[in-house]
Amino acid sequence: MLPCWVVRAKRTGTMEYGVALSLQRSLLAARRSGLIDNVLLLLEHPPTYTIGRRLRASEHLLYGEETLRTRGIQVYETDRGGDITCHGPGQLVGYTIFDIAAWYQDVYRYLRDLEAVIIGCLADFGIVGRRLEGITGVWVDERKVAALGIRVSWWIAMHGFSVNVRPDLSLYEGIVPCGIADREVTSMERLLGRTVSMEEVENSLLRNLGDVFGMAFEETSLPELQQRL
Repeated sequence: MLPCWVVRAKRTGTMEYGVALSLQRSLLAARRSGLIDNVLLLLEHPPTYTIGRRLRASEHLLYGEETLRTRGIQVYETDRGGDITCHGPGQLVGYTIFDIAAWYQDVYRYLRDLEAVIIGCLADFGIVGRRLEGITGVWVDERKVAALGIRVSWWIAMHGFSVNVRPDLSLYEGIVPCGIADREVTSMERLLGRTVSMEEVENSLLRNLGDVFGMAFEETSLPELQQRL
């Protein structure tokens, strides 16, 4: 089993996206230098739109500056793949600082394995998730419940996935999510019609990540992790 440190959302609270991005870059450099093992960050963000490498214009950002300011939504251009997506409280984001060469040198396979992790997590809650041909992410029928976007440098991955547990879905009204205009976005709570514990989702994701990637997780705090850099 490969070791992996994990920082969990229950211990960090809500983290600004820019802080998380800076942290990921530091972790990637440390992982490349062999100073640390693989790291998984499980976080929640305040209301945020992020724009991937595929989209440098604002064509899929529907809100103007005044609405963004009124609703307290931050916008970041970032270096992950994909289009525009949404983050906010109630959405669990997983940032995977993983040396994928330990398993294979295949970015496509890595994305499919991350999707398998999320599909397994949803199954733990009685939700049947699936892939759609040619579209990255996890879906329930035609509704998207999880998004993926990564960057791989020297076969070390950063960024990762987001699972809609109980977010404010009205935030998606301000964008064309992932550039897909004809499909809805949903959440685990909406699908189940009941409250879903964020901690239970974290636990399920860790079990499924361990199964798919053969990893053993050691929980740590953010200050402890930063001391190791």
